This record gives sequence, C-alpha cells and structure tokens, in this order.
Amino acid sequence: SCNVSGLPPLPDGRNDFEFRVKKPANPNSELNIISSESENFPYSVYRGRVRSGDISVKHVNPNSVVFTILSLQKADEGEYECSVINTRASFYGTYTAMTTVKVIDNSLSISSSAPASLAQTEGDSLELTCEASSNTIQHTHLSFGFFLRGNGENAIHPVISMDRDFVLIPGQDFAERYKAGLIRLDKIGEVTYRLKMSHLKLSDQGAVYCEAKEWIQDPDQTWYSIATKTATETKVLLDSASLLVTVAVPQSTLQEGQRLSVSCAVESQNLKQKFFSLAWLRGGVELARVGPTGVLTVGPDYSSREREGELRAARIGDRDYSLILQPVRTSDQGEFVCRAWPEERTSIGDFIQGAAQDSKPHTVTISATESGLSVEMLNSVRVNEGGTLELSCRVSGVTGHLSVTWQRKSNSPSASFSSLVSLNRDGIMAKAEGSVDVRVKALRPASDLFTLELEEATQAAAGFYQCVVSEWKTTNNKASSLEATSEVVVTPLVCMETDIRVELICRIKRLKLPRTLIWSVRRGSTTPDSILTLYSNGAISWSGDQQQYQLKIENKNQQDEMWYHLIISSASKKDAGNYKCSVSVVLDKAPRKLHSSELAVSVDSPVSDLTLTSTPSIKANINADVELKCSVSSNNPVLSRYAVTWLLLDIINTTGGHKMIVNSDQDAIVTFGPDVEVNQRQRLSVSRAKGPEFVLSIRNTRSSDKGVYSCEVVQWQQDPSGEWHQLPPVSKSTQLTVTEPESNLFIQNSNTEFNISTSQSLTVPCNIIKQSSPLSQFQITWFWQKDSNTERRPLFTAYRNSTLQYWFGKSDEQLRFGHPLPNHFSVTIVMPSPADSGVYFCEVEEWAPSLSNGWRQVAVRRSGYLTASVYAEAFFGVTVLSLLVILLLVLRMCRGNSSAKKPETSLWTESHQLNPKD
Repeated sequence: SCNVSGLPPLPDGRNDFEFRVKKPANPNSELNIISSESENFPYSVYRGRVRSGDISVKHVNPNSVVFTILSLQKADEGEYECSVINTRASFYGTYTAMTTVKVIDNSLSISSSAPASLAQTEGDSLELTCEASSNTIQHTHLSFGFFLRGNGENAIHPVISMDRDFVLIPGQDFAERYKAGLIRLDKIGEVTYRLKMSHLKLSDQGAVYCEAKEWIQDPDQTWYSIATKTATETKVLLDSASLLVTVAVPQSTLQEGQRLSVSCAVESQNLKQKFFSLAWLRGGVELARVGPTGVLTVGPDYSSREREGELRAARIGDRDYSLILQPVRTSDQGEFVCRAWPEERTSIGDFIQGAAQDSKPHTVTISATESGLSVEMLNSVRVNEGGTLELSCRVSGVTGHLSVTWQRKSNSPSASFSSLVSLNRDGIMAKAEGSVDVRVKALRPASDLFTLELEEATQAAAGFYQCVVSEWKTTNNKASSLEATSEVVVTPLVCMETDIRVELICRIKRLKLPRTLIWSVRRGSTTPDSILTLYSNGAISWSGDQQQYQLKIENKNQQDEMWYHLIISSASKKDAGNYKCSVSVVLDKAPRKLHSSELAVSVDSPVSDLTLTSTPSIKANINADVELKCSVSSNNPVLSRYAVTWLLLDIINTTGGHKMIVNSDQDAIVTFGPDVEVNQRQRLSVSRAKGPEFVLSIRNTRSSDKGVYSCEVVQWQQDPSGEWHQLPPVSKSTQLTVTEPESNLFIQNSNTEFNISTSQSLTVPCNIIKQSSPLSQFQITWFWQKDSNTERRPLFTAYRNSTLQYWFGKSDEQLRFGHPLPNHFSVTIVMPSPADSGVYFCEVEEWAPSLSNGWRQVAVRRSGYLTASVYAEAFFGVTVLSLLVILLLVLRMCRGNSSAKKPETSLWTESHQLNPKD
C-alpha cells in the first residue's frame, strides 16, 4: 500500500499515484508500471499484465492505494517507487517513497501418491499420503493441510491442517471426529504427511486433495505466504453401509438410585437372516455386550453389579436390544453409544466379525440424591502372614436399610474387583458363588460399622479391598450405593539371621480319620519340593536333607487338634521359601487332599558388627613412601574372610564419585582399577597384617597422589550349610596431603640477536636446564612476533606424545625440528626470507605423572628472546661491488697525482703534436 498525508484536498477529492521500478541490472533506468490516472502510463513490458489484471492499483481511500501483482515473477525483483501526482501550484514535501522487493525462487513442490479415485464403504477407514518440500535457501516454514470439496459443491471444507508452527487444526466440520480420535494427521520424516480418517461418513464423499503453503518472516516479525501449491485430487466414492445403529434413552436426566434404560436398534436388509453383536459403551469403555447367539458378557467395571442384579442387558427382538441399570450411580453418567458388528456364520458354526458401526452418542446426566450416606475406610492396612486380616467400613448419614458387599482385586493392573462375601439388609451373610473359603466373614458389630475378617492371611490376600454399601428405601428400591477402597499389604514371616532355629506348625482340627501328611517348600516360581511324608501308620519318608529338618508331633486333646512341628535346626539362605503342609484323607470313600496356606520364610544374613579404624589424615613430603592403614575389628566369633577395596576421590568427576585404585578380594587376589596405568601400579602395593589390618603402600609419593582415600571392607561369613555370604560393606576414609616444593623447571633465558642472509638457516634453540621430576614430560611451542608491539603467533609445537604440529602455514620443508640431546630442542627455519625477521622464543609446559588424573601440568616457562634480521643475498652483492668500484677509483686518482711530480716527458697525447701527411 502507498499512503500520502499532509496535502490540501483536491476538488475531485482523490490523489492519483504512479508506480515505477528500477531493475538490479540497470539501476539508473526507471520503468513505468501503472498509474491510477492514465492507462497509457505503463511501458510496453507491463502493459499486457496491467490489461489482464495481473498488475493493478486500487484506491482504498482518497489518500491511499494498494498496488498488487498477482503472479510475481523473478524479473519483478527491484526497487519500487510510489509517487503521488502533484496537481497543485505549490510543493508540500516528499512526493515519492521507495521499497525494495526481493523475489525468492519458488522451489515449493507437492505430490500425492494416492490414485485418482478410491471406492470405499461407509464406516471404512481412509488413508492418504502426500509429500511436500521446499529447497529455498531462505528461512521459511511450511503449512500443510488436507481439504475436501463435496460432490456437487464449490465450497472447500478443511479436513485437518498443520500450521507453520506444527500445530494441528481440525476443520470446523471435522472437529468432533478429531477429538474422538477418528481423524489424524501425522508427519513422517521430513517431507511426508499422512491423513487417516476412521469410520467414513457419506458426507466425506468428494474430491480430497492436499495443499502446502510456504511462509517467510519479514523484519517486522510478520509472516507472509510466498507460495501455495496443490497436489492432484483423489475422488473418494462411498457406498452406503449395510448396517445402521440407533440409540434411544427415554430419560436422560436422572437422580441417583433411579432406573436408566438404554435401548439400541439395528437396521439392515434381510435383518432376520443375519447375526449381529451389539455392545453398550460409556465414555468409550464397553459396559456389556450381547453376542450373535444372545450370550451376555459384562465388562470388568460392571461385572460385580451384574452379579448383584443392578445391570441387566438382553436382545428383546429381531432389531432391539435393551440395557437397564438400577439403581444408577453418579459414576454411571456420561456419553452412551451403541456399537454393532455384523457376524457371518461359517459352515462349522464359528462367527467372523465384520466392521463395527456406531450410533450417535447420547449424553446421560445423573445427579446425586439428597441422601447423606457416606462410607469411609482406612487407605491402607498391613497384616502379618498367617495373621487375621480385619477391615472396617464406617457409614454415616443413614436413613434406610443397608446392605454391604465386600470385593477384592489383586495388584495386577488388569485385575478387576470380584465379590468375596456380602451381608444383606436383614443381616444374612452370603459368600460369593463358588467360594468355599471358610476363613472369610462379613460382620456388622455396630449399626454404623461393617467389618471383614479373613483368618490366616496369605500372600494371595494382598491387594485392594472395596466395601460397597447400598441404602434401600423399600424392599425392591435401592436408593443409592457408595463404595470405599483400601489397600492391604501382607508382610511375610521373616527370619532375621542365619543359624537360627525356625519352627513351623501345621494344626489339624477335628480330623479323626487316618491321614497322610506332607511338608513341602516352594522356592521362587518353581514347583514345590517335598521335605517329608508322614504316613498314617507312623512311618516317615524323608525327601530332603534329614540332618537339616526335624519333625515333632503334639496331641492337643483339649483343643481336639494335632500339631505337626517342622523344625529347621540352623536356617541358612537355601532354606528360604514358601512352606506348606498337605493332608490326604479318604472322605465318603473318595480321596481328598487338604492344603494349608503357604507361609513365607526369608533368611537374612546376620547384621555385620564390623568396625574400621584408620588415621583421619596423613601428611607426607613429595617422593616419600606412605602407608595408609585400615584396621578391622569384629565381635562376631564366626570365622570371617575379608575383601578390601581402596578408592580415591575422583576430583575430576564433579558428581563426587570414587575411582577404584586396587582391590584385594576374600581370596587375597589383587586387582588394580581400570584407570590406574601400568607405570603407576609399580608404585602401589597392598598387604595384610594381623588384626586383621590392611595396608596400601604408595612409594615415591607425588603431589598428584593427594586426596581422600577410602578403605572399603566387605566381610564374608559361612552359614551352617557351608556357603559363604557377603555382608554389607563398611568404609573409612583418610585424607592424604602431599607437600610439594616449588617447581624446579628452568629454561635457558639469555637474549640474543642475529643478522642472517636468506641463504643461511635460522635455528631457534630451546634448552631445559633443570626439571622438577625425572619422570617429567614436556610440550614445547615456538612463537614468532614481528616486534614487541604485535601479537605473538605459534610456529611449531612438539607434544608430549611426540606428535608434531606446524602452525602459521609452515611445512616440514620450511621448519625442521631438532632434539640432539636430552632436554635440548630446536626449530630451524630453512632459507628464511626477510619477512621472517622478528622476535623468536619458546614456551615449555612441564607435565608430571598423576595417580588420580593420569598426567598433570606442573609448570610453564618461557625462554629468552632471539631477535633475527634476515637480509637478501643479492642486495649484499651489489653493496660489495659498489665499494670495490669506489676503491679502484680512489687508487687510480692517487697514482695520477704521484706521476705529475716527475720531470720526464708526459705521455698524454696533448704533449705530442702529430704532423699531418702531405
């Protein structure tokens, strides 16, 4: 747009504008493009585009116009000028404005791999893939989308798109299906986009295509679309589905305790000759399903309510299905859907399920009644294995009769609640169908309290328990139901230490018949192993280690019980497991086998009373020998073996970890840490003394050896079965401080000056006079600078590992490294040029070996300065030649002066006249 302000109004009320351009190829020449005043203004190169409307100018208001180029070309690049035509007698300011237009190459490409047409069936899924990319060098973003033009429509409906910031935006007509997860747009890799549409509708028929737009950001942070491309359309043809499902809810707004009825109907051709499965879903979760033969299956969330009679579902006609929930709870509200599947019956009677068809959703709202009933339980309860589990469920706000159902589910994520026992409103207890567990009871000790008792709790009793309390207004009218949940943890029997006597008791009540008793143990997930068998005639058959086990029998006549004691004389690790006794009897001429609950026995290693003693801190001079001692004491009289590990605080590791130096295991086998170099191991040794006492010796101590050393001792003890077991480690630390002298690195430090020709070589020595350690290694770098005011530049570096590096564009033909003697180094510049004149020096880094860090830098020293002046050989020769010529002339002049003093006849030609011949 181009705007003008500050001009007096014209009689016709409108200012006219002209647009021109200067091309980069000819910046001094202007080309007329368009004018709002005259049609003859454009040059011929633009006249055709103006007439076709590709280039236009339109007034927005009397003082503003919009200049538009619909199809921008690369040749349109240049500097554009907008001018307002001044028809007034006076000038009021600036009448032109300039802007530069850069035209980016259109490298946007898009393609579709889908066929020209696709035939689908209503309810099927559709998947289309497109590729879009741009190769412009500018920083651009792409937006992408799929669009639908319905049959017989001109309107375009966006299906789903991804904007330039990768945000997914569903079209208005497809938003609900997108929220339901039926429409997806995925970007796969850099250029591929995939559309997935599930459960196609007849309204999805039409031409589907993908479109990409390329965006660029102007300096004002505004994004503009610079290119748009569309891929080939795909014609989607849909056949009407052969199955239609509807849902009906007579009453959608209910109060808790009322009856909810959800009816479903299926429509299809030849309905009576077909089979269907139909399911009710609430919030996408299946409540119940009626199969093709009319068999009802209920989801895990409603299985207990179906058993209680609160849920009923059935097929009530050729096309009609009914679900009834009574009494309803507030948790039953939500969006209900009927889903049907056609079922094709095979020749052998099986069914093959077809594509599902859903009804439209129907929302049901359930409000809480005015009942003040509330139910509370403890969040979690712990019980020892073999003990009695007791759960309490307290109620309040009761106005009617109450009943309670106790339910349980295991800790498995896929488990669901199942009924254990119930107590109806008349106080009659009923166990769950098929349950023969005599240990479970449901009680109501007070009007506001329900309890569940489970005797001799086993590990299988662990899980989540739920008490469901229902309030009844009349005999057949359940007003409301509430539940509370508690987690139960069963703690196994634990034998704290090895070598402890363990006694397990198997109690048999009121059983006078001859019996066979078996003690068994199950270790891990394996099948049980028999320990002993006691036959009815008193004979004992041992299957296990008879020396390890004992059997004792007690007759408790007063209690009408027999006690069978299994005694483990000295428990060890291998005795851990789940123990059980089984009794075989003959009842009513049929063999019966009764099992006790499993009792878990775990055997822990004894608690270590190991104590360590060490010197908190040690100071040593460098190169001295140091001993770090770690003394062990224990009150346990059992024969022990020890493994010791010496650790050093890793000062490089910022997480504060420790690095292993050396380990001596319980068999006295010594192993060095992986980070300790071979040459370092020669200085280290470990030994054991009486006590026991463990010693780490460090010879020729270095400053790098300082730090915090940890002595970690592991005690090994032998259990009664002869196996060795490891006890928890105990550690003690010692701070080692190494006093080191100042660095003794000295470099030859004399300053010298040289004048040298280009035909000679320039050698820069670097001699180390003294070093801090005989094991030191050196890194030497030679530098050059033009003068003292310029920056120094590296020429050559000799690293500690003998690697050589040339700097400043020098090569091995120009620079030669020398190492003629120990600690004597040099660099020679072969055939230097005058440009090599300047100041030379070397810098030496001294590195010493370190136990903790590998190598460490000890000192850095710089040599003296060598100032070199390099002159050209040719210039020197000209100078010498000039001096020789001058010397000869002087000698000649001296000889002339001496001959003038003699009286003889002169030899000069002027003294002898020649007579011409006649």
